[in-house]
Amino acid sequence: MALISFPRFLSRPLESNHRRSLRSRYKCVCCVSPTAAATSKGRSGSAVIWFKQDLRVDDHLGLVAASKYQAVVPLYVFDHRILSRYSNEMLELVIFALEDLRKSLKEQGSDLMIRFGRVENVIRELVEEVKATSVFAEEEVEYHLRQMMAIVDETLAKVSLVDGKPKICLWQTPFYDIKNLNDLPVSHNEFRKLQRPLTSPILPPTLAGAKLEADWGPLPTFDELKEFVNENPWKLEESWTLINNMSAETILTDKLSKLGKRSKRNLNNQHSPRKRLDKSFFVTDKGNTVGGGTNAVLNALQAYLRYLEGTVRDDWQELQEKLRNAESRDGASFATLFGPALCLGIISRRGVHYEAIKFEKERNAGFLSPFGYSAATIAAAADAVCSMEWYWLMSLRSLRSNEGVYSTRIWRWNGYQIQYTVAGKEGPAILLVHGFGAFLEHYRDNIYDIADGGNRVWAITLLGFGRSEKPNIVYTELMWSELLRDFTVEVVGEPVHLIGNSIGGYFVAIVACLWPAVVKSVVLINSAGNVIPEYSFLQFSNERQASGPIRLGAQLLLFYLRLNISNFVKQCYPTRRERADDWLISEMLRAVSSSIFIY
Repeated sequence: MALISFPRFLSRPLESNHRRSLRSRYKCVCCVSPTAAATSKGRSGSAVIWFKQDLRVDDHLGLVAASKYQAVVPLYVFDHRILSRYSNEMLELVIFALEDLRKSLKEQGSDLMIRFGRVENVIRELVEEVKATSVFAEEEVEYHLRQMMAIVDETLAKVSLVDGKPKICLWQTPFYDIKNLNDLPVSHNEFRKLQRPLTSPILPPTLAGAKLEADWGPLPTFDELKEFVNENPWKLEESWTLINNMSAETILTDKLSKLGKRSKRNLNNQHSPRKRLDKSFFVTDKGNTVGGGTNAVLNALQAYLRYLEGTVRDDWQELQEKLRNAESRDGASFATLFGPALCLGIISRRGVHYEAIKFEKERNAGFLSPFGYSAATIAAAADAVCSMEWYWLMSLRSLRSNEGVYSTRIWRWNGYQIQYTVAGKEGPAILLVHGFGAFLEHYRDNIYDIADGGNRVWAITLLGFGRSEKPNIVYTELMWSELLRDFTVEVVGEPVHLIGNSIGGYFVAIVACLWPAVVKSVVLINSAGNVIPEYSFLQFSNERQASGPIRLGAQLLLFYLRLNISNFVKQCYPTRRERADDWLISEMLRAVSSSIFIY
C-alpha cells in the first residue's frame, strides 16, 4: 500500500541545537493511503501545494492529500536561490514542464499560481490570503532546499490564523514499502537480497480551487526568466560564472591547439546542424535531453524501452538515434536522456520503474525472468531509478538520524547526490579531497583540528565513492575535476586551498591547472596520477567504452578487494595501525559492495 507520510519535523541541517528545536515543534505523524484520501470526508479550510522538483500531477501524493481540502492552491515560486543552481537548459525544461503542469492542473479542476521572489515571503502572504492551514511540500535531501524549507517553517510559525498556526506537511513518493528507514541495511547488495515489495504509481486526484478569485500569474518566457535570474543579488561574479561554464575538454582542446596538436574528440564532435522535428522530445536549444510535460516524457520512455522493436515514427527514431549517441557505456544513455526530467520530477522514479516492468511483462507473457531483463533498455531504466531511489533513501536516513561522525549535507551535481560536510565558521576556505576507495571520513582526524586552527573546512565524498551516488556514467579524471570546480563555485563560493590525497591529489592538481582562479594553493599528499601537464594533454580520446573482458576483470578486482581490504588498509597506516579500525573497514566494505556502476 502506497503511503504518504508527514514527518514530525522539518530539519534544517545547521547546528545540532537548531535541529533539535525543529524536531520538537510538530508532534503529529500522518500516514494516509491514496484510497483513503479519495474516499474520506473533505477537510475545511485551504491548502497550498508548493511545487519544487515535483512538476507533475501523476503519482503525486501531496496532491492526493491536499485534495481533501475545500480549496487547493498549487504554487510555483521562481526563487533566485533555486534558479541559480540551474543551467540554461534546465531553465528551459522548467518552463516547458510548468506549462504542461498548469494545463494538467486545470484538467483536474485547479490552476497553477506563478510567483517571483523569496519563497518564504510568497508562501506567508498566500497562506494569510487564503487562510491555508497546511502547506504540502515534497521532502528533500539537498542542503540548500532543506535550508529554504526550514526558513519557510520558521516564517509560518509566526503566522496565526483562526484555525491555528499553519504547518508544513512533508510528503514523498514511496518506491518500496518501508516502515522504518533505520531497518534498512547499509549495503545495497544486502538490500537487494531483501526483495522489498514495490509500490505502484497513483492517478491524479480531482482538486478544488478553480472558484478561487486569485491572480494566478503568467508563465515567463525564457528571455524573461533569464532577465530575472541575472538580477539575482546573490549572483556569482561574472568571472566565476565564466569559469563554471568552461569545460575541461574546451580548455584542453585549446591547449592542444596551442601545442600544434588537434583533439580527436573535437574532430569527432563536429556534426552538421540537425533540423528539429515539430513533435520532438528534445525541446531545448541544445536538444540533449528529453523534456516537456509528463505525457511527453512517458512517450519518450516508451520509445526508449522499445528500442529493439524499431519504429516508423519520426520522434521515436530521433530519440533512438540520441540513445545510440549517448550510450558511452552499457545503459548510460538513460541517465543522459532522462536524468533532468527525473531531477525536476516531471516523472517519478516509481513511474519509470512501473513502465519498465510493465513492458518487460508484455515481452514475456506476463512473467519476470529470475535471470535478468530481456532488453538492455529495460535494464538500464529499471536499474537507474532503483539506484537513484537507494541513494535518496540512504541520504534521507542519514539526515533524519544525524548518524556518522560529522553532520551530513547533500549537494546535487548534474542530478546526482554528493555527500559533504563543513566545519569552522571563519578563516580561509579549505577543501579536503580523499583518495581512491575512500570518502570524506578519510579525514576524520583532521577536519575539526584544521577548523579549530582558524579555518573553514569542507570535506567531500566524490561521485562514485562512499555514500555519494554511483550512477552508470563514464568516470574520468576530467569529470571529477569539473565536480570539484563546481563544488568550489556553487557551495564554497570563493577560492579555496585544495588538499588532495592519492588520486584526490591528481584531481586537485587538474583543477589548479585548468581553473587557477578558484584555487589559492594546492597540497598534495602521496599524490597519484600523471600531473605533468605537457604529457597529460596528449592522452585525450573519446574512446572510453569498456570491453567485456575489462568489465569482468573489474568485477574480479572488486571481489578481490572485498576479501583483502582489511590488510590493504592497515598497510596504509604503518605507524598507527589502530586507526584502521573496524568502523573504517566496514565503511569501505560497504562502499565497495555498493559500487553498482563504477566498474
